[in-house]
Amino acid sequence: MSDILIHPTYFPNIAHFSAMVQADTVTFEWDDNFQKQTYRNRCYVYGANGKLSLNIPVIHTQKKRQKYRTVKIQNSEKWQRNHWKSLESAYRTSPYFEFYEDELKFLFETPVDNLYDFNLTCIETICDCLQIDLKTDKSVTYEKTSTTETDFRFLVNAKQETTMPFDNYIQVFADKHGFIGNLSILDLLFNEGPNSINYLESQNIPI
Repeated sequence: MSDILIHPTYFPNIAHFSAMVQADTVTFEWDDNFQKQTYRNRCYVYGANGKLSLNIPVIHTQKKRQKYRTVKIQNSEKWQRNHWKSLESAYRTSPYFEFYEDELKFLFETPVDNLYDFNLTCIETICDCLQIDLKTDKSVTYEKTSTTETDFRFLVNAKQETTMPFDNYIQVFADKHGFIGNLSILDLLFNEGPNSINYLESQNIPI
């Protein structure tokens, strides 16, 4: 795949991470405005009752437009503790939760302030877990239409998500609710472990 332009999101979903893994260079959008109801501050995992949303609360300013890179996290809600408890409940019995637990838990124990930077740290941590070496860069200014990279910024939309045919893999609660595709990379990591790389490289992500 060619060089791509994409948003850094909270533990990106399968489509998002597949695009990054298959790219030659990943350029993270740096100059866009923050929008609600996107994957910038949420991800979906597979809980006992099905698809579960994990949302990072953010501080909204009085301005109509706010740069994504300036958005601060609202930590008074103890969201890190709640998210980790949800992950433990969902994946404690998965094949690889204990294998990666120590590498991930610090993300939910260390105070964080900036959403953009935290999302980059989450992505870097997953790459470390899977020993993936992404070649990354940041955009300089916002361009509505990218002229130099394949534009995957549309993957940030949670409410207008494009349905994609993903290969099935084993999921903890699949016997109750069936296979749920395009969840957070965490779902793939905890269920498939090192094989996650092969899975990500084999998925077809349409433009």
